[in-house]
Amino acid sequence: MKIYVFLADGFEIVEAMAPIDIMRRGGLKVVTVSIMETTSVVSAQNVVVEADEMFGEVDSFDDAELLVLPGGWPGADHLDKFEPLRQLLVAHHAKGGRLAAICAAPMVLGRLGLLCGRRATCYPGFEKHLDGADYTAELVTHDGQFTTACGPGAAMAFGYELVGQLLSEEVAESLREGMRYNQLMQK
Repeated sequence: MKIYVFLADGFEIVEAMAPIDIMRRGGLKVVTVSIMETTSVVSAQNVVVEADEMFGEVDSFDDAELLVLPGGWPGADHLDKFEPLRQLLVAHHAKGGRLAAICAAPMVLGRLGLLCGRRATCYPGFEKHLDGADYTAELVTHDGQFTTACGPGAAMAFGYELVGQLLSEEVAESLREGMRYNQLMQK
């Protein structure tokens, strides 16, 4: 089982790295994929991240359990305009695969019509792009194949939610406790 996280220039560093860190701590195989012309991707905060792969160099995404879209601007816009990724998202959804997006990135799923009839959240102001979805304004929303989150502050909760779904709630709780997240949330 592999999780693919797609990176584009202007992505939100916390929304990508916190879930990646949490999923890898849980033992999941996470592969970062650049949709840019190089594996070096520049975050919205000018942090350069070296992706594991370039989109065009991945032989197949058939082994994907989950496809993840970090938000940030203009990162989410780059994801939305990258037609090979859009086609992959539609195909993955059609075969019952899981999709996750945070902050502005749920708009990609919404504009594809994939969230129609589903509950979803996103960064405030982007709900107009969640075509046919029931906007929840929650920190993290899970509905069927979809997990969406509302912004940088939700990045860790988003990561734990994904671990809970892919592995177990016990593993997610162990990570929350070990990373002192539970202590943080009690304040």
